[in-house]
This record gives sequence, structure tokens and C-alpha cells, in this order.
Amino acid sequence: MRETMPVNVAHSAQGEQSERSGRSVHEAAFRVLLTAEPAAKCAGAQELWQAWQSGAFRVEPKRPLPPPLLQPGRPERPVLLPPAAMPKRKVGTREGHAALLHAVAHIEFNAIDLALDCVWRFAAMPTAFHADWLRIAAEEAYHFGLVCARLEALGFFYGDFPAHNGLWEMAVKTMDDPLARMALVPRVLEARGLDATPVIQEKLRQIGDTASLAVLDVILRDEVGHVAAGNRWFRWLCAERSLPRGDLSGVGRTVSCAVTPSAGQLGGAGTGGVFSRGGRKVACAPGKT
Repeated sequence: MRETMPVNVAHSAQGEQSERSGRSVHEAAFRVLLTAEPAAKCAGAQELWQAWQSGAFRVEPKRPLPPPLLQPGRPERPVLLPPAAMPKRKVGTREGHAALLHAVAHIEFNAIDLALDCVWRFAAMPTAFHADWLRIAAEEAYHFGLVCARLEALGFFYGDFPAHNGLWEMAVKTMDDPLARMALVPRVLEARGLDATPVIQEKLRQIGDTASLAVLDVILRDEVGHVAAGNRWFRWLCAERSLPRGDLSGVGRTVSCAVTPSAGQLGGAGTGGVFSRGGRKVACAPGKT
């Protein structure tokens, strides 16, 4: 899996070129979104980002909002269970160790789809928005490859353990409004990932898995940027609609039920008081938002 390279996503010349010529970035993202085989989806996400940087795509801001997509392309395994039905395993066992890494891999695989869906679905957003989420999709694909390599080192593969569909269910709930999507996916779900990663790292440290610790360091570094991107576009959308940042009453019941006033700055609802304060501080820094 190739590592993605950083780029200034606000580069105006690239943005103008992508609007004038090339293939539809939304159709291209949709094709990868529907890809079921994990390696092919990851390669597709990486190739989309590379092609975007070369000016191969155009943005179609007048494209209508697409119909609901109840399920993206998925492999036959893992079996998807309700979150409450997920088995609990001790990390100190070989199987429990692998199950923990499998859970991280599943999050990264879903995150590819969530990012690509932003590009396909919210065509009316600015060019820099699409650049952000194409880059993020490629980074999530890279993360997935890193975690799968650690799984394989333990003798397991993605799909060997059950998983849940909670992340994509949130995409379905926020399919008609980019403000709802930014409020709930990067600012709540990914922000919770910032909170959870140090806890997972401590578990891995206790069992001596330094290689997986290093992988999670990479993921944590990049996820700060993903939360920052969501925060930036959330603020942009609030300004565009003349909404106070803390007032989400006008954007639907899904948002108002999930984001509480105490979590308004970066959407930390439901984390049970465990916060990655360093990661959140960086994601909210003026240069990030």
C-alpha cells in the first residue's frame, strides 16, 4: 500500500483546472465506493487521489443530490452484527489481540467509504472540499493496509472476526445534508477515534506489540487532520447558512440528538469523559480550521 503525500488542498490553480476539464470526480468516486474487494477499493482510492492531483477530474457543482446508498461495496466477510451483539475478547489472548486490530481495520475500511461518499454525494461543495475528502480516502486506504499487515503477522485476515455497521449507518442518516455529515462523522465519530486511540495503544503496549503501536501513531497523526478538515467544513457551512456554530437546531433531528452543547466545539458526545485533549487541540487550532 502506497503512502499518500501531503498537498495544499486549497491550491487555486488545481481547483480551477479540475472544474474546467477531465472526468467527473463524483462518478469516479462512486465507482470506487461500489467496489467490494478490499484491496481493489484501497487501490482505487489511492489512484483517485493521484489522478486528482494530476488534474484528471472535474467537479460538477450543479449535479443533483444522488439517491440514498444503503450499502457501499462490501466483501462477504466480515459478518455484520448489531454493536450490542459483538463478542468481547481479552486482548491478552492471541485471538483477542487480533480482534482488537480487526476492529481498527474495519473502522479504516468504513472510513474510505465515508470519505468517498462525501465526494460523490455533495457535489455542490467547493473544489477544496472534494480535494480534502479524496486525500482522506487515500489516507484511510493506507491505514487499512497497515493494520491488515499487522493482522496477517498474527495469522489472521480482515473478515475473520465479526464487525458492526454503525459507521455506514451514520452516513445514511446524514445523506441529505453536508452540514449534518460534517457535524456527526468527523466531529463526533472521528473525534471519538482520537479519544480511543491512546487507550488502544496502552493495551497494545501492555502486551508488547510495538509494531502495531507504531501503526497507530501514523493513524492518530492523520486522524487529527481528518477531524480538522471536518471541523473546517462544518464552520464553513455554518457561515454559509448564517448559523451560529453551536446552534444546530435547524439542521435536523439526527444532529440535534447526537451533538450536545458541551461537545459543541468538536463533537465529543458519548466519549464517557475520555478525551484525547492533545489531538483535539491540534484539530481545532486556528491554522487547521
